[in-house]
Amino acid sequence: MAKKMSYQTITEVFQRFEAAEAEPKGELDHVNVYTLVVAVALSAQATDIGVNKATKALFQAVDTPQKMLDLGEDALIEHIKSIGLYRNKAKNVMKMARILVDEYDGQVPSSRTALIGLPGVGRKTANVVLNMWWGLPAQAVDTHIFRVGNRTGIAPGKDVNVVERAVEDNIPAPYQRHAHHWLILHGRYTCVARKPKCAACLIRDLCLFEDKNL
Repeated sequence: MAKKMSYQTITEVFQRFEAAEAEPKGELDHVNVYTLVVAVALSAQATDIGVNKATKALFQAVDTPQKMLDLGEDALIEHIKSIGLYRNKAKNVMKMARILVDEYDGQVPSSRTALIGLPGVGRKTANVVLNMWWGLPAQAVDTHIFRVGNRTGIAPGKDVNVVERAVEDNIPAPYQRHAHHWLILHGRYTCVARKPKCAACLIRDLCLFEDKNL
């Protein structure tokens, strides 16, 4: 069974994260909540950098579901064809736009269940949107957070749902809102998959990872 950090240690971890960057931000470019939903949906199995490059011109022209419908699927594909699985993603984005126009008056709903009901939007995407746009303490567990949660002992678990629950259960309330971004950025730039940069890690003395690269 994976080791779990104590409450006191987890508190100190997030005190350090907050001191280093009090207001961490997501790295997907967007202009409103609709373009955020689209960007997060497009980011599945793709990098944020690649999505931002593909959507730069798109979001200058399209920032509502109706404008997406007016643009059309073929034109959308031209914008996003550099992204993996672009054809399937384009179909989902168009279906999503139609549902938002027909059922939600062109507005993005703010409940997790309603968001998950949109094509191309899973629990992780819904949690990202709830966290980034509405500031809710929703925890979207991607590969980075899964790795960091298990390696460090902050939120150990055998699958993403268990880790999501562990993040919610283990991290003190004052740090819940930004926990997602602190963990994902830590995993993206410091606690990387193959050769974690332990020597440069601000929580290396607290982390329970036994194979530290010091």
